[in-house]
Formats: sequence, structure tokens, C-alpha cells
Amino acid sequence: MLFFIAGIISSCHKLDVPITTEVTPSVFPQDSLGYIQTELTPYVALDGYLAQEYFFQQSYSTDEAIMPAHGGNWYDGAQNMQMHYHSWTKDNGYLNGNWGWMSVIVSSANQAISILTTTMPAGTNKQMKLAELKLVRDYAIFMLMDNWGNVPLDTLYGDFNPHPNIPRAQVFAFLENDIKNTIPYLSTTVDQTTYGRFTAYGAYALLAKMYLNAEYYTGTARYNDCIAACDNIISSGKFNITARSNYLVMFYPSNGPTSPGSEDEFIFAVPFNSNGSGWYGRSANYHARYDVPRSMGKVAAGAGYNYFGLPYDPSGPASTLPEFYANFNDSNDVRNGQWLTGLQWQDAAKTIPLTVTTTNVGYDQYYSGNNPGGSYTYQVNLVPNVVLRQDIANGQDPYNGVSNGFDVGNDEIAWTMGYRNIKFHPDASSSSRNQNNDIPIFRYSDIILMKAEAILRGGSATNGSTPLSLVNSLRANRTTSPAWSDINLDSVYNERCRELTWEGWHRNDMIRFGKFEGSWGYKTNADTYRRIFPIPTSALTLNPSLKQNPGY
Repeated sequence: MLFFIAGIISSCHKLDVPITTEVTPSVFPQDSLGYIQTELTPYVALDGYLAQEYFFQQSYSTDEAIMPAHGGNWYDGAQNMQMHYHSWTKDNGYLNGNWGWMSVIVSSANQAISILTTTMPAGTNKQMKLAELKLVRDYAIFMLMDNWGNVPLDTLYGDFNPHPNIPRAQVFAFLENDIKNTIPYLSTTVDQTTYGRFTAYGAYALLAKMYLNAEYYTGTARYNDCIAACDNIISSGKFNITARSNYLVMFYPSNGPTSPGSEDEFIFAVPFNSNGSGWYGRSANYHARYDVPRSMGKVAAGAGYNYFGLPYDPSGPASTLPEFYANFNDSNDVRNGQWLTGLQWQDAAKTIPLTVTTTNVGYDQYYSGNNPGGSYTYQVNLVPNVVLRQDIANGQDPYNGVSNGFDVGNDEIAWTMGYRNIKFHPDASSSSRNQNNDIPIFRYSDIILMKAEAILRGGSATNGSTPLSLVNSLRANRTTSPAWSDINLDSVYNERCRELTWEGWHRNDMIRFGKFEGSWGYKTNADTYRRIFPIPTSALTLNPSLKQNPGY
């Protein structure tokens, strides 16, 4: 499998290599291993910020997740607060980091395309590799377009002239043409040899995502084209909606090309290895994909371990909001199992309470009794609401946007605020906070939901499928509740929330469904110009030809 040699290129997810390296056609590569290493470089770059900063930007700007400070910790220069309040500026750390990361992917893909075009022998394998690299580049350009609208097109290695941003519709047109041109050369094999690589089906999935959002991106609806792209994946017969019993397993650290669930559904996934290119961002420390309270640290599995049997101490200040969790209203739905809620127990039978012993003031930093150091034991109980107690205690009014700290406090009450997502389950096999869970970018269930939505929005039904039959085919593998008898866009949106939680698509969905300007948590900002982000300071400094987005 291609990614067995990932360690040759990168030892961790943090990408600090320069855009231009010493890998040039004159010195490298000279043989098949060199060709593979060259091809792998953009894929490794894709690992980059995917599990951390990119997820934060997509999720913390929505009702899916909130990342408050805890006694000043995780305030992080206000970037999390800005994401929640929709008050971000061009100096926001996530925006600067993600723009740079996506630009590195584009540049490294352009470089690899140039090198392999020059040095690799002609043939179908060369055509396939070049097509794959263009898809990696195009996916990065898609992310730039989705987040920033009008962006520069950089498609030629060695061209270091500053490029101006061009209209989003033109970027869309370039991507559509480039992706369609690669499809004849991409593999249609779906197995271990193509896992983690762009195949023809990954290309169709990217096109489907573009077409579903085309009315927002370009002003012209492309729902029939979305349906056609989805049908190319569905009719291949190479993917399935995984069984109910495999839904949660699909995201476990053991997931991969032959694992239950992921072998059915993953169209394009980014592989991670805790011993090499591990996705540190989805670890408990960086609170991106699973988040357990600090109070669930070293309490249940013996000295040096914690509730999840991990050989490291997790922390988890991020959680969801009640507005998002309200979508999980079916007690028979297996997807409820991705959440930690309510009272916590040490055993599945719920006979041994998970308790924490601290002090009175350790439990409640605002304890006003006469024995602050007295012992206090409680059963961990995760509550739905996230209250910025420290802000309120300091006389601020976070409900009206007056928050200087975005802070819930740093006591046990604070650490048990908010329901936690463990979809990308803690990895007990890892000796560090790196994890082995692969990250799906495009998944078959998303294809089913996109087709249903496209038909509801005016596209023509095909192959006997209706929005209702498509969504019921998914729900039959997720819940034991009766099939739906009716469907509308709101119910499809709710189903997308349940199915695709924590997978990085919620901001995209909220914008398309007209919900991004709504209110949740402490956020009331309804400015529509914030559907795209400001061109970050770092980009404006490096490229004076860029023009700032409207409103910023």
C-alpha cells in the first residue's frame, strides 16, 4: 500500500517544510522508489492541518462544537472565541494556518507533477499518478474556494509570480474541467492498493460536493450534475452503506481498507499512523475528534492510565452545543453512541460509578464555605450546557457578546460542561497522543444523502430512487425505529448532522441550508459576508496582488 512508506517523508503531522524543497528533476527521482516518494509528498502534506486547525475552522464556527477557555488555558489568542462569535479577523490563527497549509498542498502537488512529468517513463501508470496528483491539488483548491471564495489559481511549478484572487465561479470552472479531465486516467480499483489515494470515485465525490453547492458558489444550480456524479459512484457497486453494527467501528483506531465499515464506505480517506504521520490533532490533548473531561483522567484503569485505558493523560475542553445535540432525538439510533453524556460509569453494565475525589474548591472554584480544602467526591456527570462562568463572575455579559476570556473556569464543574464526541475513538494502542484513526473525506453515506438532497432541491430522480427511499436505506442501517413516511430538506439536514458529525462538513452544510447566520450558544451574529473568511494577514503579506474579501 502506498502509505507504508509515509515515514520516509514525514514523521508527524506538523508541516514545517518550505514550499520549495531540494527535490528537483535533475537530482531526484531516478527509480520506482523515487517516483513513489515524489508522489507521496503531496499526500503527506494533506495530513497537515486536516485533523486540527482545519477541523476547528469548520466546526467551531458552527453549532457543532464550542471550545471555551478553562482558567485562561485554551484561550489561544481569542481564536476559538472568534470562531464561535463569528468575530474573526484576518489575524485569526486558524485562518492563517489553514491558508498556508492548503497552499503547501497545492505547491507540493505542482512540484510533484512537474518532476514526474519530466522524469517518469511514459505509460498508463504515469498518467494515473499525474491524475492523482492533480486531484490532491484540486481538493486543496476546493477547500480554499469553499472557505475564502475568490482565491488565486496556482497550477504551475516554478511560477513564483504573485497571483491575484479570481472570482469563485472561475475557480469552480477550472476545478470542474480539471477534475473531469483526470477521471479517464484514474484507477477504478477499490482495495488496499488504492486506499488513501484518489480514484475515479474520489473524483466523482469531489464533483458531487461541488455541484451540490454550485448554486451558492456560482449562482447556477447544478443538481442534475450532482445526481449524475453520485450515480457514477452508486452504480459502480463497489461501496455500501455499512451495517448498523459497524457504524461506530468505522471510525475506530483500527479502521482502514479491510476494516468493518470503512471498507464499505470510505471513498477517499487520509490514513494516519500514530508511530509516524500520526494525526496529533485528533488526540485528546488537541480536543479535535474525541474529548473527554480531565476529570476522567487517571481514575478507572489503574495508576498511570485513565478511563479509556490510555497510557497518557487526556484533556477535553471542546464539546458540542445543545442546539446541535438536539438532532440526536431517536433513542434507537446507533449514532447516539458517539457521544459521552450524563452520568459516567466504569463498566458497561453501569454498576460502578465513575467518581472523582478533589477538594471543595477544586470542584467549584467559587466555593464560599469555610473548608475550601475539604475532600469532595462526585460521580462524573456531563451536562449539556456550556456556561462561561468565569466571564460572568468577572462582570461580563457573554450572551450579548461581551466576553474577554470566553472562560468556563478551571474546576470540576467546568470540566464536566458539554457533551463530548468520541466518534474517532481514543486509541489505547498508541503510547502518545497521536492516533491511528484514518479520516474519511468522502464517504458513501454522504453520497446517498447528497443525491437525496439534490433531488429535493429540484434535480431529476434516477434509477427508481427517491429522496425518501435513499434516506430510508441509510436509516435502516442506523436505527431500529420505523422508516420515515415523509421527507423534506430540514429532515435531510438533520440526518446529515447525525450521520456526518465531527467529519468536517458541517459548516458547508449550514451555509447551503441557510442556517449559518442563525443563533447558537452565545453567537448572534447574522452577517452573511462571514460565509467566507477574510484573506489572512500572512497571505496578504506574501502576495500583495490579493484583494481582501468584502466586509473585512
